[in-house]
Amino acid sequence: MDTVETEDEPDPWDVRINNTGCAVENSRLTDCFYETRDWRKCTTEMMNFQNCWKKNNNDAVSRNTPTHIDWTTSYYGLATEPFSKEVTAILTRTVDPKLDVEMKPDGIIYMPEVRYRRILNEAFGPGGWGLVPRGDTVVGDKIVTREYALVVHGRFISQAQGENNFFSVDQIPRAVEGCKSNALMRCCKDLGIAWQLWDPQFIRRYQTTQAEQVWVEHVVNKKKARIWIKKGDPVPYPYKKTA
Repeated sequence: MDTVETEDEPDPWDVRINNTGCAVENSRLTDCFYETRDWRKCTTEMMNFQNCWKKNNNDAVSRNTPTHIDWTTSYYGLATEPFSKEVTAILTRTVDPKLDVEMKPDGIIYMPEVRYRRILNEAFGPGGWGLVPRGDTVVGDKIVTREYALVVHGRFISQAQGENNFFSVDQIPRAVEGCKSNALMRCCKDLGIAWQLWDPQFIRRYQTTQAEQVWVEHVVNKKKARIWIKKGDPVPYPYKKTA
């Protein structure tokens, strides 16, 4: 008996993008992202897609979001429209050096992960954003890595590789959670959250006005070193201050 071959039914995204008249531009943008893994390197493709979108009088993506999107691979909604001025003001708000910024002993400054979540909740509302795994968890000898995508109101925003170290097998579950938090902070860079932490001038000014270097001794191996701490903070364990 002869069999009749049938083509697979197109998914909702294929139907949607074909109806916009911008399927070619979308394909080129997707290819660029796959090749570079950095949407900031796909400026030309983004502009072409946006111009095509407007030329064909398409509505905002959020008004006609497909009922099902595979966020493990999709870039749906990427760079289709900017956020409102109110939301942008929240995302790009200047960090408070005393309340928001912490410092590691090696002098690296950072903002605790919980504050990124608070900013996202303030800007988009609890439940209005989420992290989606883009691959499997990879466990190395002493490190855990996994790629995540940040999705806001049904739009792909950014993706980043999270990583976290561990020193024993029983620490792996905690390292996996820390890996997710690390990816979140990296995704938030594309939204302008805490942008000052990557500004060399801000870093130098912070070290001068908010921090100091002190000599310490490791309480276990007795090695002496010079570490950074915030002014007024006690020396962290496993160190003790020396004269």
